[in-house]
Amino acid sequence: MISKEEKKRAFKTTWLSIIGNILLTITKGSVGIIGNSQAMIADAIESCADIISSFVVLAGLNFSTKAPDENHPYGHGKIEPFATFITIGFLITSALIIGVQSIQRISSNDNSIPSSYTLIVLGVIILIKYNLYKYILRKGKQLNSSSLEADAGHHKSDAIISLSAFIGISISIFGGEGYEHADSWAALFAVGIILFNSYLLFRPAFGEIMDENLYDDLIDLVKQETVKVDGVIDTEKCFIRKMGFKFYVDLHIIVDGEKSVREGHDIAHAVKDSLKADFNEIADILIHVEPSPKQP
Repeated sequence: MISKEEKKRAFKTTWLSIIGNILLTITKGSVGIIGNSQAMIADAIESCADIISSFVVLAGLNFSTKAPDENHPYGHGKIEPFATFITIGFLITSALIIGVQSIQRISSNDNSIPSSYTLIVLGVIILIKYNLYKYILRKGKQLNSSSLEADAGHHKSDAIISLSAFIGISISIFGGEGYEHADSWAALFAVGIILFNSYLLFRPAFGEIMDENLYDDLIDLVKQETVKVDGVIDTEKCFIRKMGFKFYVDLHIIVDGEKSVREGHDIAHAVKDSLKADFNEIADILIHVEPSPKQP
């Protein structure tokens, strides 16, 4: 179960994302329309999708941190990757909208170019978005939150779109005749980046839903710490699944086959207590005791 402090930090991070996206959407949309930049307007649409997805993340965090109950003994953590899927859906939808608008602009006879001041605004936005991405990603990793990491991916994609728009607008302004649609081509390039990032976000969330083995490093650490406990000869199987912010461990340990059931039980409890003390991210451990092979 996630602590109240961890939940508070997750909510604070998400609200920072929402407020930041609202301000950036208004700025990008206004400057894009006034400054005649298709790439910047497309960027504003992507940021608008970010606002919606951040609210989805907020809902996912709220439900995923609910305490276990009779019908959900493992808690409600699986809701979090579903929130990630919805976030990815908004990301892909915004990419398709950007792509269609860019193709329409390229196919049209509109040869007007963006205003030069849009470059200054974009430069500031890129810095803001990059720092939001790094901050939210760090919080997501600290809390083992796939939906927060997905939200960080939104900010990363947004920063890439803004950078592409910056390059495209620069080419449109300084390239002269024949380069009027450079910002639209830049937006199309950003669409490809968004779709690729969507896959990178989808893959671990899908693995979490399927209880895929994605935690080899943590498994190795659990085994290393387990054999340090008195009475444990070795470890056998170790499976780890993720539920929201926390991990659940199924572990087989090997003890002296001549020990009593009570002694084996006590060793298993010592292992569980030791692991929970060493790994705050582990919610619970189910331990199966295996007897060591009989000596000939």
